[in-house]
Amino acid sequence: MDKNQAVGFGLIAVLLLAYTFFFSKPDEAANRQATQQQAKVEQLNSTVVAEKDSLTQARRATALGAFGAAANGEASTTTIENENIRVTLNTKGGLVEEVLLKNYKTYDGKPLFLFDSESSTTDVQFTTNDGKTVSLSDLYFTASDVKTVQSETGEAKTITYRAQIGDNQYIDQTYTLYNNSFMLGYRLDFKGLSSQVSGNNLTFTWTDQLKQLERDLKQNRAKSTINYYTIEDGFDKMSISESKETETLDEPVKWVANKQNFFTAGIIAGNNFAGAKIEATVDPADTSVVKTLASQILIPAQDVLSGKGEFMYYFGPNDYKILNKVGNDFDRNLDLGWGIFSYVNKWLIIPAFDFLENYIASYGIIIILLVLYIKTILFPLTYKSYLSMAKMKVLKPEIDDIKERNDGDMQKTQMETMKLYQEMGVNPLSGCIPMLLQMPILFAMFNFFPNSIELRQESFLWATDLSTYDIFAKLPFTIPFYGDHVSMFTLLMTASTILYTWSNNQMNTMQGPMKFYSYLMPLIFMFVLNSYPAGLSFYYFMSNIVTFSQQAIIRNFVNEGKVRAKLEANKHKIKEKKQKGGPSFTERMQEAMRAAAEKEQQKRNKANK
Repeated sequence: MDKNQAVGFGLIAVLLLAYTFFFSKPDEAANRQATQQQAKVEQLNSTVVAEKDSLTQARRATALGAFGAAANGEASTTTIENENIRVTLNTKGGLVEEVLLKNYKTYDGKPLFLFDSESSTTDVQFTTNDGKTVSLSDLYFTASDVKTVQSETGEAKTITYRAQIGDNQYIDQTYTLYNNSFMLGYRLDFKGLSSQVSGNNLTFTWTDQLKQLERDLKQNRAKSTINYYTIEDGFDKMSISESKETETLDEPVKWVANKQNFFTAGIIAGNNFAGAKIEATVDPADTSVVKTLASQILIPAQDVLSGKGEFMYYFGPNDYKILNKVGNDFDRNLDLGWGIFSYVNKWLIIPAFDFLENYIASYGIIIILLVLYIKTILFPLTYKSYLSMAKMKVLKPEIDDIKERNDGDMQKTQMETMKLYQEMGVNPLSGCIPMLLQMPILFAMFNFFPNSIELRQESFLWATDLSTYDIFAKLPFTIPFYGDHVSMFTLLMTASTILYTWSNNQMNTMQGPMKFYSYLMPLIFMFVLNSYPAGLSFYYFMSNIVTFSQQAIIRNFVNEGKVRAKLEANKHKIKEKKQKGGPSFTERMQEAMRAAAEKEQQKRNKANK
């Protein structure tokens, strides 16, 4: 590099330094000024927000009147839990915010929250002496430490939320979660506030937008409703409606429960509620909500003012063993059918099912053993029915001869057939009576399997969940009254029922339309039961298989030749008895019918002439 180049580079460097020194200063000053301006704006904004918050708090306190002292605070949550449930409580309102059932999952494997802040809310509203309406959710409470206490049922965890209103004036909400239980004790106490609360009742509100917990949304909706128990009429429930259903209960109420397929969330009064208004709403187009259940329940004000405001929440499964301990027909949240069907389930089916459940893990095997248990009990009736059909089969040639001889005269055919039965000592109803006696068990199962939580999410063979229908094949379209799937257990049940019907028709004298209808019924049930629980269809299928086996065994002991000989012996005995004692009442009735028929025939003959 020569001397001139060095001087040139030196001058350029001097110019750059001068430019940086003189022209960068104003930019830094501008940035500094902008920063200071922004800080002033932020300070001003924070001052305005603080002033607005203060104003809002003041207005909230003013709106709550005498309860304004608890209008401000910070929201925080506390959880208490046992082996079955985890309950989350919030200082904002001191109310239940969330309930998790720890041992259950939703149909898609997610944690099962029976109550959550997004879809479920409870609150208590009351009116003050100065005419203001106050809700517990308007107030902030202070939570005590969780304590372990001893109760009648063992250890329990308890926590108290207190809203301080004034000197010796406060609202306490105490929650007690009992070990190995689904019950949450709730005590509401208005201490020293008698002069501040007006009206006869407080209003407990509960709005529950039920989430879909089971795969079958249609069944989920059909099984979801509000059940309740009144002191005067006992247990009752809302009608299942496609849109909206509302009821007002003007009499004392013991409990109100939001009942779903397999789970129930309810509140039970220590004394009684004064009344309630309940409402169930369905939006068929909204698949995100199964059904919206809303209750406005009246709590006697005197109870909470005198320290008697005691209640009990239930958040748990519809399990008979658990619900039965609650009392006041709370177990009827599990639908076991009405009348005799309910008793069959309670006294016969559930004890056997629970016993088998203690020793066998596979619920498919339990169902098979349950079939054997029921069929063993019913075996005498099955034998009696088969023997009656054998007698009818032996008499079939004589009956066919009567039909041919009378050539379409149904009245005369019936009279002569009844005479034949009388002579042979055969009761045509003896085969029907054993079948009728089995019907209560048949229909009891129709209620037991769709509502049995034990079968929920239990798999067997190709069925992934025995509490709902099995999908052996998915159809690309929907068949009216059938659905968009093929249930293999339903097909097996239908095939076995048709085979069973065919076998019985070989033994009896059924003819004409009745024989056709006997084959039509299994086909109808194939459509009806296609969307019913797989456990129910599997039970009916196995029941048919066991019945076939029993009939095969009975057939070896029932000889048609011996049956015929016995009928002939009956014929002689009846004839001798008739000669000694004259005609029986039945025979006199048959003779009167025959005489009336002959007289009617004579009139027709005269009219034709």
